[in-house]
Formats: sequence, structure tokens, C-alpha cells
Amino acid sequence: MENKTFEEYLAELDNALKALENKDATLEESVANYTKGLELAKKCYEILDTNEKLVVKKMTEAGLVDFAPQED
Repeated sequence: MENKTFEEYLAELDNALKALENKDATLEESVANYTKGLELAKKCYEILDTNEKLVVKKMTEAGLVDFAPQED
């Protein structure tokens, strides 16, 4: 996958999800869109995770209160 912005990956993920909702799609098309959706979701997560770590690092460097991400 090429480097795109989070918003571009998210838009592609939205398109893949809409394609999955297409009742006229073949099984092969659905599997391809599902696989693409998984890859895009992973890329979005990686971008979010990287940026979260950057924010935590900047807060720590600035001496701000520790930031503890909420666990699900």
C-alpha cells in the first residue's frame, strides 16, 4: 500500500464497505472487498497508533500530565 493520509485510507475503507453491501456483487468481488477492507482498517489503526504515541511523547517532553490511553 502506498502512503496516503488517514482520511484517504478511511474514504477507501468506506468505499470497500459500501461495495460489500452491494447485493449484486459476486462472491469473489465480496471476498476481494473484504480483504481490502481488512488491509485498510489495519493501515488506519497503524496511523492512529503512531499519532497517539507521538502525542504522548510530546506531552511527556512538555512535562504535561501523563496520558494513559483508555483500555476497551
